[in-house]
Parts: sequence; C-alpha cells; structure tokens
Amino acid sequence: MSGVSAAGMSGDSVASPGAAQIGDFLAKKPYAPPSWASHLSLAPSHTFSLGVFPTPIHKWNLPNLPEGTEVWIKRDDLSGMQLSGNKVRKLEFLLSEAVAQGADCVITVGGIQSSHCRATAVAAKYLNLDCYLILSTSKLLVDKDPGLVGNLLVARLLGAHIDLVSEEEYGKIGSVALADLLKKRLVEDGRKPYVIPVGGSNSLGTWGYVEAVREIEQQIQLSGDVQFDDIVVACGSGGTIAGLALGSKLSSLKAKVHAFSVCDDPEYAYDCLQGLIDGLQSGLDSRDIVTIEDAKGLGYAMNTTEELKFVKDIAVATGIVLGPVNSGKGVYGLLKDMSSNPAKWKGRKVLFIHTGGLLALYDKVDQLSSLAGSWRRMDLEESLPRKDGTGKMF
Repeated sequence: MSGVSAAGMSGDSVASPGAAQIGDFLAKKPYAPPSWASHLSLAPSHTFSLGVFPTPIHKWNLPNLPEGTEVWIKRDDLSGMQLSGNKVRKLEFLLSEAVAQGADCVITVGGIQSSHCRATAVAAKYLNLDCYLILSTSKLLVDKDPGLVGNLLVARLLGAHIDLVSEEEYGKIGSVALADLLKKRLVEDGRKPYVIPVGGSNSLGTWGYVEAVREIEQQIQLSGDVQFDDIVVACGSGGTIAGLALGSKLSSLKAKVHAFSVCDDPEYAYDCLQGLIDGLQSGLDSRDIVTIEDAKGLGYAMNTTEELKFVKDIAVATGIVLGPVNSGKGVYGLLKDMSSNPAKWKGRKVLFIHTGGLLALYDKVDQLSSLAGSWRRMDLEESLPRKDGTGKMF
C-alpha cells in the first residue's frame, strides 16, 4: 500500500496508487520540483528511477511512549534490497548528473561499513558505471584484506574498486582531498570520474528528501486522516535532514523536524546543514527549521552494549530491525528524550524516517552474540514415525 496505513483493496482491474509501468525502474525521466520548492536553486532537470517508491508509512507501536503520543514510521529501509535506505533518494539525482556529464565511473568516500558506499556501488552498476570507494578503517587493519562482511560484501561482489585509508589519514587529509587525489589519477588514466560526496550530501543530493516530502504529502492526502506534528530522523552527513527540514517548512506539512546527530556535535551539524540549504539559496537559517541533538554516543559507527540491546529489544517488540549506525541511535535518542521530557511529546503524532542500515549489523555479531535469541537442539521422541511433507529439504 502506498498510502498511510492500510486502505481498502481496490478491484482487480484498478491499478494501485503505487503501481509503475514496466520499464520505469532504472529509467531516466524529466524532473519538475514541487510548486512550493520551485524557487530553490540547482533544481535538477532529470532523475533516474533507482528506488522502490513510495515507501510505506504505518503506525509503530513502540513501548513506553508518553500519554497520547503516537509514533508512525516511514519505511525508507524498504526502498530496495541491494540499494536500500535513504541514500537511494540522493543517488537518483546525483547519478543523473554524472551520466549527463559523460562520466564512466564514480568515486565516493566513507567508513569501512558505509551504507552510502554500498548503495553507490549498486546504483553505479545499474547504470553501467565503474565504482571507486575510498574507505577508512583502523590503523591496525588498513594493510589487510577488509573481508566480506555486511555492506562491504555487497560492494565487493559488485566489483567496486576499494582503496583503504586509515582513520587517522582520513581525519588529517579529509574526504574531499582524498577523492580529488583519486580523481586526478583516474583522469590521467583516461577515465571520466564523477565525485559523489560523503553520504551523497551536497545541495543537489538534498533534492532527494525535498522530493520525499512531496511523497509524504501525497500519502497524507490519500489517507485523509493523519497529520504529523513532528518528523524525526537520524542525522549523519546532513543531506537527508536538509531536504526534510526544507520540505517541511515550505510545504503543507509544517511539522517540527528533529534530528539526532550520530557522528558530529550539533553545532557542527547545524553548520553543515546551513551550507547545504545556502547552496539552494533558500534564505533560511538551519537553526529555525530543525532541532539537532547529540546521539553519537561512543562515536560514529561505535555502539555500547546498551544501544545494541535496544536495537534487539525493538526488533522483538515491533518486528522492525534498526541499523546500529544511524536509525538505531536515532530511535534510542528519541525514546530517551521522550522519557526525560514526556510533556514535550505528550499527545503528539510523530513520524520517524527509517533510513535503513541493517547490513551494518553484520559487523556487530561479536557484540550481539550474547543478546540474540536463544536456540536449542530439538528433542526427538525415539519412536517418532517417518512422515514426509510435499516438498523436499535441501
């Protein structure tokens, strides 16, 4: 269902609102901004259809909410399988520009378990582009095979070219200089690279979540009975929150936007967000359109046992698996704030944007081993007669 919650089933001959024509997926198509965003700069002219949209919105029965508070969830983790999460929306615009510029490969940068880098590798291969990933890892591991776990497994299966740097080198040199260095070398080899920033977060990528706000608007109009007071999301590189905050301010949503920063201090995140919305010449102040709180804990992509237990408990209670890097810390921060400040959230309808990240859990198996569900060997009765089903077990 493409609308909010579940609507009545239509007749067999009527296409659902979310139905798409055969051949639409991976197609390049003209793009027209929402009317309320038509004044913004850098409006893209085209986009690629890379994700499975619209993603559903449904009520999320989280435990221990303040009185009268409802939490709903928009499932951007269901925007695809190989190419899932919030990065898809940004890549639809960024890769359209890459192809328009005649690129034959793309470069991007991230951590060793970057969901963005995995998504970029998938999207690039869809469009017949080579993908070069600069990944930061610990100084102890930078000269070793990085392995085949989680996001890295998918990226390597797709043939992405991996360049490793240490976290210290990454911090000293910076993502822009590292990408520029690799770009220079590729150009010297006769290639035509297109650089995608960390997280896909630049002013062009911001259009991905401006467009997502239009999608939410349309879903609300289809349902007719749900309005959201607040939108909540984890904040990493800033592009997702920039699009959501701009869109909510300019559109009919007018929801208060809250971001839980998982890698930087709030002041730094506000500055990054300001740069993104200034690039679109919005004329707005980042501090007026979003509230950013610190949720990084031990640091980016690092988790306490308590945080991972929280992810496990939410999965058991609701069936929703959160990523440990972004969405898990975002919901953890949200429920802590609701517990500390129940009056702030009392009676409000909150929409949480699930940005994916499940594959990063594979990198946490050692920490999760003591938290995962139990198992046992099945106790078989000695005289149990053989009785086959209709299928075979392979």
